[in-house]
This record gives sequence, structure tokens and C-alpha cells, in this order.
Amino acid sequence: MEAIGSNRIGPSGTEAKTKYIFITGGVVSSLGKGISAASLGLLLKKRGLSVNIMKLDPYLNVDPGTMNPFQHGEVYVLDDGSETDLDLGHYERFLNQSMTKNNNVTAGQIYHTIITHERHGDYLGATVQVIPHVTEEIKNSIKRLETINGKVDVIICEIGGTVGDIESLPFLEAIRQMALESGEHDTMFIHLTMVPYIDTAGEVKTKPTQHSVKALREIGIQPHMLLCRTAKNLEEPIRKKIGLFCSMSSRHVIEAIDASTIYEVPLNLEQQGFSDLVMERLQIDAPPADTADWEEFVSRIKNPSNRIKIAICGKYVHLKDAYKSIIEAFIHAGAENSARVDLVWVSSEDIKHGGAAKFLGDVDGLLIPGGFGERGVEGKIESIRYVRENKMPFLGICLGMQCAVIEYARDVCGLEDAHSYEFYRDLKHPVIHLMADQEKITDLGGTMRLGAYPAVVDPDSTTYRAYGATEISERHRHRYEFNNAYREMLTEAGLKLVGMSPDGKLVEIIEVPDHPWFVGVQFHPELKSRPTQAHPLFREFVAAAVRYKKHKTDPAPAPSSPKTVG
Repeated sequence: MEAIGSNRIGPSGTEAKTKYIFITGGVVSSLGKGISAASLGLLLKKRGLSVNIMKLDPYLNVDPGTMNPFQHGEVYVLDDGSETDLDLGHYERFLNQSMTKNNNVTAGQIYHTIITHERHGDYLGATVQVIPHVTEEIKNSIKRLETINGKVDVIICEIGGTVGDIESLPFLEAIRQMALESGEHDTMFIHLTMVPYIDTAGEVKTKPTQHSVKALREIGIQPHMLLCRTAKNLEEPIRKKIGLFCSMSSRHVIEAIDASTIYEVPLNLEQQGFSDLVMERLQIDAPPADTADWEEFVSRIKNPSNRIKIAICGKYVHLKDAYKSIIEAFIHAGAENSARVDLVWVSSEDIKHGGAAKFLGDVDGLLIPGGFGERGVEGKIESIRYVRENKMPFLGICLGMQCAVIEYARDVCGLEDAHSYEFYRDLKHPVIHLMADQEKITDLGGTMRLGAYPAVVDPDSTTYRAYGATEISERHRHRYEFNNAYREMLTEAGLKLVGMSPDGKLVEIIEVPDHPWFVGVQFHPELKSRPTQAHPLFREFVAAAVRYKKHKTDPAPAPSSPKTVG
């Protein structure tokens, strides 16, 4: 992780104060506050500033770890094992900066802290109230970021939800107080809102934005800038109208138009002088943003020379946000391979009923992602059998690796009833079993093997040729492991265990050697992929899929893994 602090010097010669930018949203959710916050962070770093960033989530869950993916989307796991909102994935990818538990704070965490203090008698018998106790704890969680990794120039704080949500009010009140307690140019409010285009009227409508800002002003917050999410370009008269009714210059009304890729958003915003306006408000002198590498990355995304299909077989395929980091990792890997990766979403339930050949016959690779629960597992196992036998590139992640072990045990070792102890307790051959330190755990939240752990990689492996290293560190989120009681049987049948924990007790990576590219990993490599530095496994998996497709159209020679480090 790169250093955060830059020790910027203020006008008086003393160390400059940390500035705060608060990003709120209005009208509807899912407008892209996380992308906007991450884009701003990227642009400020491109100007040489040190930046930290956080998400305040108003829900009462302590973290999203036990929430249904259909409600919340992906759970993003950090190096320190924190289970966080998927927006932290955007933060890490855009800023190329590892986050910690302090970068995602929920209302559940805030209230848990306050109630714990109250039970300990820390408030000396005072009546515990939203103001000042809740708002003070929120402000403390924000200010904590100032010095955790060294003094930073700017902290960007995204407030979850929308203006008008009851649960968001304490957070909005807290940031209002922070602005009052700070200098005039030490804080900035940016409000993301919606400017819809009405087909029947043939024009964009500004009233939703006007009413959203009105609601924000009623709370006591006057935004300094608007980001207007729109499908149509906002002409100057529209921007002037919005500025007039929202009490700001039209130059502070920024068009956040729909983009073909989220990675184009910071470039679109910067073309309108976005970061210049922020520098102006916060009174910071900094050179222009150097976005050359980012522009090159976006160009590679938009102008690929190859095109491949990768099937993702899972049970949440109707909700793409459940696999957000995987989607982004394929974009990064595609850019490095000059390939457009078309993702084919296949329900594992459909595979179970319709057969793998029907759904996988026209793709160039298969990824089985992580997940929990027995539903759809048989479809995943059948998919793995199909690609193993047909020499199609395969990457299994977490449960995907475990399904690959089950498939190999059944079809190569002849253990017909091999399965995972997660799904069935009365098993003759539990090739996947509960970790020893998990056996007496009853709570679900935060009790799995979570966060970054080291692994040792066999130099004679496809995995090593991807990483170019024998020692790696990757993030985990699971409770079950490869059962070591079957290690000898499986390896004698040909399965290679090419990645192990440093003590040799836990199997981290498996491979099938007589296959062009077949890798299963117990960890989640997608969580460490970055836009200008794709994860090695995704990069090489996509490269293998490109070779596989070329072999289908030109059968000689047979595809194989490269012999040198990628």
C-alpha cells in the first residue's frame, strides 16, 4: 500500500489542516455516489494530494456480512478482515489504496459503541441522546481518519442513502456540525442528484434536483457543488436554471452523464474542471491532474483487439452486484490482454436441469465464484466436469475451488458420494470439511476466516507463472477447507496442491496438470485487482481464454499455459 500522508504546508508555514469533502445523494439511491467519491479521490491523488476516503452507512447492521446479497450486493472484504460495503471496492480500485475497518462505519457500529459506553457508565448518568452523543460519535469516526496512516490533505466522506431518509438524519446533522466547527474553506458539500429525461416531453426536468437541494437546505446544509446524473447533455440554460434555484453558480453544476464504463467517469468530470473547483473551494494549490495512465487504460477498455466469452456460473446471477469485484477484475484483465470480456451469466440451477453443454458449449472459459448454501452446487459441479473434460480454461474461487475438489474426488477418484460438510453432515467422504477453529462457533457475523493470509506457491505451477512469486498474500472469506484426510488420495490421482499456508496445513490452491489452464483458489483474488494492474490470476485466465478461442478457430497447435511469467 502506498503512503497516504504528504505533509502539505499551509500559508503560515505550519502543517496544513486536513480538509473534508462530504458527498450526499438525493432523489433516488444507486445514482453513483461511490463512483463519484472514488473519482474525486483519484483526481485529487493525480494532483499530488494525499487522500483518505470513507463510507457512512445508515443501516443498523454492524456490517453487511450477514446481509442477503439480493438486498445488499457484494460483501467486500479488506486486508484486516473487515466485511464492508461494495463501495469500498471502488475506493480501493480508483485510489489504488488499501482500506481498513475505519473506512466503513455503520449506524449499527455507532449505536453499539454508544450503548457499550452507557452500560459502562461512561456518560456519568446523563440521558443519552442523538444530539450530542450519536452525532459526536459519528464525528469521532470521521476525524479518526485524519492520522491513522499519517496526516492526510483531504478526507472524502460519502453518506449512504438519500436526503429525506430518517436513518440518515444523524449523519447529516453530524457533518453539518463539522462544517460549523471548521474554517470557512475546510469543508465542502457535494450533492449528487438526478436530472431525468422525459421522453414524452422531450426534455430534461430539474424539479427533482431542486426539491432534493431544498430538503438538504432544510437540514441546514447548502451544497457547494452539484453532480447531476443524467442520460442527456445538460445545456447551459439548464445548468443556469439549476444554479439559480439551488443558490450557486452554473459552473458548480457539473454534468455526471452516463458513461460506457465507470472508469470514464473521472475523465468526464475533469473535462468540466471538477477538481479545479474543489481546489478553489478548499483553497489548495496543486498542479493539474496527470491522468495519462488512466486515459490509456480507458482507451484499452474501449478499443480491444480480441473478444471472448466467459461464463460465470452461480446462484446470484440475476443480481450482478453480488459479483461486483469479479466483474471489475475481468475489465482490468481484459484491458491488459486487449480483449473485451463478455460475461455470460449462467444459473447453476439451470445447469442442473438442462446440462452443462447447453449453456457452456459456446464460451471460452468458466468461472465459479464464491458463495454459501447448497442450492445450485450440483450444477456447479457438473459445469466443472464439463470444462475439465473439454480442456476449457477454468478458475474456481472459494466455493468454486471446493466444488472442483468434489468433482475430482467423484469423477477421477471414484468417491461417488464425495461432498462438502457444509451441506451434509452425514457423509462418507467429506472432502471439504469445517475448519478446526470453527467447530464451536454459533454466531455468523465476522466469525469466518476473514482477511489477508499468506500462502506459499509451488514454482512448478500455472499459478506461479501468473504471480512470478512463491510467496503471496490474498484475502479470504470462508469457514470450510480442503479436508487433509483426502490429500494423499487426491494427489495420487493427479490433483496438484500448488498453494499451501506457510505451515503446510491448509490447501490454498489446486490445479489439474493435464489441462491447459485449470486453477482453483480458496481465497478471493478479485478483491485485489486494480484498474492499471490486473490481478495475475485474472490476467492469465483471460489470456488462456483468448488462446482457447483462437484454438477453436485454428486448431493447431493445442493451447497451453505459457512457460514464462506473465
